[in-house]
Amino acid sequence: MTHSTIQTSPKLTTAPFKADHVGSLLRPDSIHEARKQFKEGAITAEQLREVETTEIKRIVDKQIEVGLKAVTDGEFRRTFWHTDFMAHINGFEGYTPEKGYQFKNVETEAYDVRNTGKISFNENHPFLSDFIEFKEIVGGRAVPKLTIPSPNQFFNQGIRDEEIYPDLEDYAKDVIQAYRDAFKAFYDAGARYIQIDDVYIAGLSSPDIPFNDGKYNRDYLIDLALRVANGVLEGKPEDLAVTTHLCRGNYQSDWAFEGSYALIAPTLFAKEKVDGFFLEYDDDRSGSFQPLEHIPNGGPKVVLGVFTSKNGELEDKEAIKARVAEAAKYVPLEQLCISPQCGFASTHHGNILTEEQQWDKLRYIVEVSEEIFGE
Repeated sequence: MTHSTIQTSPKLTTAPFKADHVGSLLRPDSIHEARKQFKEGAITAEQLREVETTEIKRIVDKQIEVGLKAVTDGEFRRTFWHTDFMAHINGFEGYTPEKGYQFKNVETEAYDVRNTGKISFNENHPFLSDFIEFKEIVGGRAVPKLTIPSPNQFFNQGIRDEEIYPDLEDYAKDVIQAYRDAFKAFYDAGARYIQIDDVYIAGLSSPDIPFNDGKYNRDYLIDLALRVANGVLEGKPEDLAVTTHLCRGNYQSDWAFEGSYALIAPTLFAKEKVDGFFLEYDDDRSGSFQPLEHIPNGGPKVVLGVFTSKNGELEDKEAIKARVAEAAKYVPLEQLCISPQCGFASTHHGNILTEEQQWDKLRYIVEVSEEIFGE
């Protein structure tokens, strides 16, 4: 790759971008079929990977074509948005529990991770080689964005083994170090834009904290979540953009819980040292924009998830512009961006819309952002 090629790609320091997206994309039938054949022993792991790679090349081209400045691999090599990454951290394993998580209208496929030993980053984590290959596919044409679960996802009920880690603070310390090592490894592999996906922190703002055992009070858990996030970010390179995506559940177009950001905003919005927040604002489950008043002026960008990834209907353009104007009462317009509220396929199942609708929506977001922000 020539130096001039790198210069022509969008500036990394501007991430998140005015028109951005959360990351996951609908898996095409070819991947579903290849996964089925692999499970049945009809094809090898290498053959499955070839199918995934072919489709990743296609959707990278498509993201660039619709005008996105940051592109992802669609999470095409994953089954779930979080467990594939978490299960490959030293001290954890994936397993099948008796039941999945209960969402509003559906129970998720049962799969989770659990703590089996002392925690550290795995130098041979498969996401590293995946990212290097993905970055080569992008080839300097856009910013390759890496999406991984937040370190706070390891604090969900039932994950920590209290015999291995009787003290939650010791557990937190090792999770922080594992992620600091992970960030360094991904940075050395060429990552300059990392998004950490966080259902856990969004849950701390829900009236009834979901996926939690109730042993600790909300204020302590919010404070701990901030310390974990900022502990990971301490000393990060200046040219590494890191954003937090807060989500209330996204599974086959269903959701898990509701609640405004009011309970976490004075702590996390005000003090988390990220470059941006991706926030759900596609329906009334997220409450008003008022908690955005805690975002420091000139601080993190706020990516307003005012488009839904849960269906293919295009939002009314004037209504979107009015919502952005409303948010601008709390955060300067130059600090705002727009995106879908979540990915289109947080799990391999995908949301209930077509791939054509997915691309139409992403193209529309770019179009609307140009009208609002002039870029």
